[in-house]
Amino acid sequence: MDPLSELLSGIRAEGAILSDAFLKAPWVVGFDDRAPLTMVTVARGGGVLLLADGTEVPVKGGQTAIVRGHEPFRMADTAASVERPHLEYWLTCFDPEACGPDGVPVHPGGPGEGTDLFVGAYRASGRRHERLLRALPPVLVIDDGTDVCVMLDECARDLASRKPGTQAYIDRLFDWGLVCTLRTWFDQQGERAPSWYRGFTDPVAGPALEAIHTRPSAPWTVAGLATEAGVSRALLAKRFNELMGEPPLTYLTDRRMELAEELLADPDLTVAQIARSVGYADQFGFSNAFKRRKGKSPTAYRAKAAV
Repeated sequence: MDPLSELLSGIRAEGAILSDAFLKAPWVVGFDDRAPLTMVTVARGGGVLLLADGTEVPVKGGQTAIVRGHEPFRMADTAASVERPHLEYWLTCFDPEACGPDGVPVHPGGPGEGTDLFVGAYRASGRRHERLLRALPPVLVIDDGTDVCVMLDECARDLASRKPGTQAYIDRLFDWGLVCTLRTWFDQQGERAPSWYRGFTDPVAGPALEAIHTRPSAPWTVAGLATEAGVSRALLAKRFNELMGEPPLTYLTDRRMELAEELLADPDLTVAQIARSVGYADQFGFSNAFKRRKGKSPTAYRAKAAV
């Protein structure tokens, strides 16, 4: 398990829309899913994304954009088209009224050249995805690679076949497209990418990170993590701190507390059970560590979250 895979484990596409129809200018599309992440791929044509704060981001054919956040946003052939509200329709992935009887979104315009959009909205469970969202800008745009093009071709072929399980198949392919897009963007960021992403490929810090994310409840010590990396304790501590900005065991404790936050949302789990599942031998030690990190005891945190 690597950090990106773990952060994405609670994010899934639901009701991704694949359209083989064209939007003819002038057009405006509204996105009101309020999903944490929305991925829009422009197969041909182009337009401009208009965020809730007024930001305008152009997206052309062959590019994919990921929009972060729950605020509704629009996409139009030009920003000027937004001033013509009669053009607008809402592309709501989870609203059957947004689609025709064949599952294709209802839209203005007719046949002919225009803009072709592929849209996936991603829902999240738990809170582990929040670190990922903090690492992303409100919107990012990348040029599509072969992987995304292959994914869209597969989606189109399966939609045409109309076999049972088509929606689930398309959703899972859009999950794959999200991973490819995010990985490409993080790679392009270089040294600006978050430390948890860069650290995994490091020959010293990487094996320690993998061990922490794969087995966070194990009784890890710096010596044990150094053994995983095949280096000395001193080298691991130095390199990990340089790359991650904190010592290995501090990172481990933070990871355990993030897991504990998720587990506290389950009322069937006792605090003692949660303590053991995140690597603490007793409830007292866990409660102290949790309060130091979160400012509240596990019980108080659970009570506030339930309100």
